[in-house]
Amino acid sequence: MATVTESLKDLLKLDGAMCAALVDANSGMMLGSVGTGLDLELAAAGNTEVVRAKLKTMKNLGLSDAIEDILITLSKQYHVIRPLASKAGIFIYLVLDKSKSNLALARRGCQEVESALSF
Repeated sequence: MATVTESLKDLLKLDGAMCAALVDANSGMMLGSVGTGLDLELAAAGNTEVVRAKLKTMKNLGLSDAIEDILITLSKQYHVIRPLASKAGIFIYLVLDKSKSNLALARRGCQEVESALSF
């Protein structure tokens, strides 16, 4: 089992990884962060709203399913949001340089970090 900081540092080893955070979607607060490139506190709060909006939409549609991950593609970056299946209300947030990253490997990396995470 890995700590929050160790897990986030593992995400930074991915090609193109710029920064990562573990976020409490109930409050929008970060539980840990690593890397540079943007204001992670602001991003954590903003992406909390993304997760809440998607969950609300799923509920309104009557979908009884779980979010595996949410991908936001910008012109120069990928933003991956992965809610933890084992810990409701917590999500991994990973920012990647689009030109240097492999999205499939990044998604797999988030999955591996999730399974090794302990807090």
